Amino acid sequence: MRTVVFDLDGTLADTSGDLLAAANACFRDLGLGDLLVPGPDDGIAHRGGRAMLKAGFDRMGRDYDEAEIDRQYPRLLAFYDANIDVHSVLYPGTREAILRLQDAGYVVAICTNKPVGLAEKLMTSLNFRDEFAALLGADSLDIRKPDGRHLTETVVQAGGDPARCCLVGDTATDRNAAKDAGRPAILVTFGPNAHTVADLAPEATIDHFDELFDVVEALKL
Repeated sequence: MRTVVFDLDGTLADTSGDLLAAANACFRDLGLGDLLVPGPDDGIAHRGGRAMLKAGFDRMGRDYDEAEIDRQYPRLLAFYDANIDVHSVLYPGTREAILRLQDAGYVVAICTNKPVGLAEKLMTSLNFRDEFAALLGADSLDIRKPDGRHLTETVVQAGGDPARCCLVGDTATDRNAAKDAGRPAILVTFGPNAHTVADLAPEATIDHFDELFDVVEALKL
């Protein structure tokens, strides 16, 4: 079965507002105030919780080590878990694009570096989980993107053929995961990492989900 696998944060959904709020909650607890700004810092948000913590501490010129990041990270996750869908929304055209792929016989799945429990909770909250045949997160396996096995195992669990898949994402992590698996990557240009997408030399890009079906068909999976 031909399979289209999607990243989650920055690809299917704009989750930056809730991610930044979780990091800022940690900074406020430390008496540092809100160090990250929605909009300008959206790209940092989609690089993950640890990246946000490091960015905030760097911005303050504060000395820290990995032990401090390790202490704050569970607090960030706890706040995010409790406030996971305050601001998060699907990008325009997402539902329609998925339905069109399914109507044409494609299997769709999600491969994300978000912890799987949080990914499941978010997709359920967005009323968009059942459309995907499989969802693997950062802790589903003993490896994760950019390791290509994260992608290929997602395809296997979705009932697809790893030799007939592609990955839709928004970052170098997605591009490198697809490359490691020997499969094409389609990168979106409407997320916060749009300015870096062309430099990653993906097999294709899309400016809107309306373009996805024709681009996938052109790959001849």
